[in-house]
Amino acid sequence: MYIDVAYCLQTNVVKYYRNKNMSNRFVQGYFYHIFNKSISNFQIFGRNENKQRFLNVLDYYDKEKINLSFSAFLKDNEKFKANILSPKNNSFVKFISYSIMPDHYHLLVKILDDNKVSKYISDVENSYSRFFNLKLERKGPLWQSRFKAVKIETEEQLLHVSRYIHLNPTTASLVEKPEDWEFSSYRQIITDPFILKEYLKEIPISNNFTYKRFVERNKDYQRKLKLIKKLILE
Repeated sequence: MYIDVAYCLQTNVVKYYRNKNMSNRFVQGYFYHIFNKSISNFQIFGRNENKQRFLNVLDYYDKEKINLSFSAFLKDNEKFKANILSPKNNSFVKFISYSIMPDHYHLLVKILDDNKVSKYISDVENSYSRFFNLKLERKGPLWQSRFKAVKIETEEQLLHVSRYIHLNPTTASLVEKPEDWEFSSYRQIITDPFILKEYLKEIPISNNFTYKRFVERNKDYQRKLKLIKKLILE
């Protein structure tokens, strides 16, 4: 089972993991950190077009009526590019933060339809698995396990999990600044004042510059936590 110890330490949610507060049962109106990792640390999102494909699939399947597979949809919509932070009607989830890393993903979402979310995430992962296996002419599972979902219990935890997700690329030393990572919600949040002021009112910081300071003042600390994680697991 994939558990990020640095995440636990930073967000103060070790007790939730100990109590097995990870499930795929969702409660409407609540927030969840949903994540999964590739099998054997395989770089399933190593190429930028693969990261974008996963974002596109997240967007495409986030609605009630799907008449075509995503691959069939692309035949007439080759230039489709998702913006999962944009407001939509009849969605199963509202995306608060996300980051697509080379071998795993993080989603922070608000549940809008609790009966549909488990199938939605499964459909997304299955769609991406079919695409990836076909592309590489491989067979077999792509994911380490079924996706995990941690219920967010407080407003403070929501804020800190959002920061953790946005700092993932710098913690992994993929970029120096979190806004340099294209496949994360961070750049859009800190450059578009509308996002925090009007759309993501659930985040208790409404000013994008204040949110940027909140995230980036923790950058070095989160890198240190990665070293702690290594020591704990050895």
